[in-house]
Amino acid sequence: MIPLFQMNGSDKMIRFIVEKEGLNVRDYLLSEVHLSRQTLKKIKFHGGAIYVNNEVSNVRTPVKKGDVIDCLLPKEERSASLYPVELPLDLVYEDDFILVINKPAHLPVVPTIGNNTPSLAHGLIHYYDQSQLPYTVHIVTRLDQDTSGLVLVAKHQLAHGYFREMKVKRRYLALVEGIFRDKSGILTLPIGRKNGSIIERCVDDFGKYAETDYRVVEEKDNMSLLNIELKTGRTHQIRVHFSHVHHPLIGDTLYGGTKQYANRQALHCYHLAFTHPYTNEALSFTAPWPDDLPGIKVDVSTLAAAPLID
Repeated sequence: MIPLFQMNGSDKMIRFIVEKEGLNVRDYLLSEVHLSRQTLKKIKFHGGAIYVNNEVSNVRTPVKKGDVIDCLLPKEERSASLYPVELPLDLVYEDDFILVINKPAHLPVVPTIGNNTPSLAHGLIHYYDQSQLPYTVHIVTRLDQDTSGLVLVAKHQLAHGYFREMKVKRRYLALVEGIFRDKSGILTLPIGRKNGSIIERCVDDFGKYAETDYRVVEEKDNMSLLNIELKTGRTHQIRVHFSHVHHPLIGDTLYGGTKQYANRQALHCYHLAFTHPYTNEALSFTAPWPDDLPGIKVDVSTLAAAPLID
């Protein structure tokens, strides 16, 4: 596990070793280690602190190569809707900055207004309490309630701030209805909210740009298994795009699919890849195809690096 630094047993802090001359603390944190302005503002004004070489400092303090900057993370406030619920969490990876969790189908990622169904966020709060971590929930990559697979969680606001600037590669497997004429392609169809619905989305000329890359990797029984990479992250993007081109997801009744072969949309986030926000290490994770969906023959571990577009 990559640990956060602790000064004299105090609250956890993040440490940076200065590698460039001629900057002050603010400029070094913003330009060299890419701390977000929002995070720096919270450290300054909401109970955090900055130390240079173990001395209390401020953002205007000049630093030189070899100096040590320690940032105390301010305490985080939790929403009243986030209370601990003991849930089994399939932890794929954890350190002091991030979690990667393999989420089962039918589990919401966050609570919704007027719905008391336990969510992944409730389970995380319980896990944090058991581990004596004073954080709230920071979801980086969300999944729909009935979509299974990998979810990236930033443990605290500092880590979450990094991911506002960093891209996460997300790949999915989806079983859809029908056989494709074009075995690979790019869908660039704008998506907006469907009139009269707070949930459903649709392709809309005035909607937000959305791009989905895909390749067919299996065909059987008038179904196609697709390897998909999201280039944007619109709500229901995969479901809307393939429904629009007359290949709705198996089990996705909201967008025209049937439940003949599955009781939920046959969509699984099997792969995440990104650069660690603190160490700059390239990280990559893969989750197996779930047992509640129709079986597939392809080895999922071989798909993450496979090209989608010819």
